[in-house]
Amino acid sequence: MNDPATLPVVQRGAYRFPPGLRYNLPFYMGRKPWARVGRPILLFEHLAKTYGPATHYRMMGTDILFLNHPDFVQEVLVTQSGNFIRERTLRRMKILLGEGLLTSNDPVHMQHRRIVAPAFHRQRIAAYADEIVRSAAAMAERWKSGQTIDIGAAMMELSLSIVARTLFASEVTDDVRAINHETHAIMRLYNLLVILPRLESYLHWPLPGVTRFRKARGHLDSVVYRIIRERREDPDDRHDLLSMLLLSRDEDGNALSDEQVRDEMLTIFLAGYETTANALTWTWYLLSQNPDAREQMHGELDKVLAGRKPTLADYANLTYTQQVFSESMRLYPPVWAMGREAAVDVELGPYRIPAGSHVFFSQWIIHRSPEFFPDPLQFDPSRHTEAAKAARPRFSYFPFGGGSRQCIGESFAWMEGILAVATIAQQWKLNLVPNQRIDVQEKITLRPRYPILVTSQR
Repeated sequence: MNDPATLPVVQRGAYRFPPGLRYNLPFYMGRKPWARVGRPILLFEHLAKTYGPATHYRMMGTDILFLNHPDFVQEVLVTQSGNFIRERTLRRMKILLGEGLLTSNDPVHMQHRRIVAPAFHRQRIAAYADEIVRSAAAMAERWKSGQTIDIGAAMMELSLSIVARTLFASEVTDDVRAINHETHAIMRLYNLLVILPRLESYLHWPLPGVTRFRKARGHLDSVVYRIIRERREDPDDRHDLLSMLLLSRDEDGNALSDEQVRDEMLTIFLAGYETTANALTWTWYLLSQNPDAREQMHGELDKVLAGRKPTLADYANLTYTQQVFSESMRLYPPVWAMGREAAVDVELGPYRIPAGSHVFFSQWIIHRSPEFFPDPLQFDPSRHTEAAKAARPRFSYFPFGGGSRQCIGESFAWMEGILAVATIAQQWKLNLVPNQRIDVQEKITLRPRYPILVTSQR
């Protein structure tokens, strides 16, 4: 970043803001091509291109800073993390996820993190490697040469199978499908849940979207609480994540209540299932468009695995496959933006913002910055060698966030993605069907807006 002293500042009373939009954001909706409902990436791209490292705009009276440089991200997530809380979008998700790790603030967040952490201990998640490979191999064996596959739907199916085995120690049962169905029903209402003001105050009102949400959440809770109740009656450790949630204690011997287990179960389900499925979907798309990288990855798989299925012991030797997955999450990060709300007045570089201001930063934008990734739209796995990573600022690449709230399941996600890619790529090349429209859909995760169709080639 330029010397902070050289960044432009707009003084407003006791506060200093970066330059930005003259009017409230809704004024531009429908007037500017970059201001479209449901397409915030267009807005972020415009702001980054026009204003650089930082910009300011207002939304319904709230001051918002869009920060577009790793130094600012580190300041918010690490250096001054105690001055910020979850912003409104994530707080609103409490109506689905309760006080889970994704939505809670300290001290609840730190207490839960200490209790949940053993479920994601390195030795514990290592036991799930065989389940990941078994699920991926079973899917790959069902495919036929020349088959047309909706790869997004296929990766959702695979991820659901993996989360069923690792979270519930089961196949994809009716209960797991019910959790999946109701969670997706609620996510289809995501924009309503986020935008509608004071939604919590009238969840009992007979509004169409609110009624659909209420029914879906009620069914979801009935299934989840029954699973928890049955597990408490049979408390043997099944070596799955749910067992760990039920058996874990903090240093004072405190366990999670049924409500807390429910919140963390749904958080793990939503965060671990959909993010991985989307990361895998974009990986297959990018490999289909970059045959040289695909051939290099196949060469590594042939050499390291010699025709057998991968195991956890192979993980460290699949270095190029890891780089492929890393580069996919650079270009199409499943978590594409993050935000915080200032709990107090905060100094950020040359700026001073009031309590209640929101700050946002976008992995989509920073991961595609030519300052850190020359020729940024080019798919280049070599950007993720140890030497290349060491030469970049820490938060130039942060697909799993950072600081004390960094995704607790990061190690599991890396293992799942890379072993799944290796298992499927041993048997198949997936070639993009021509003349498709490829675009992103910005929900909680970065989904394909349209189905991505591929054909399978042995």
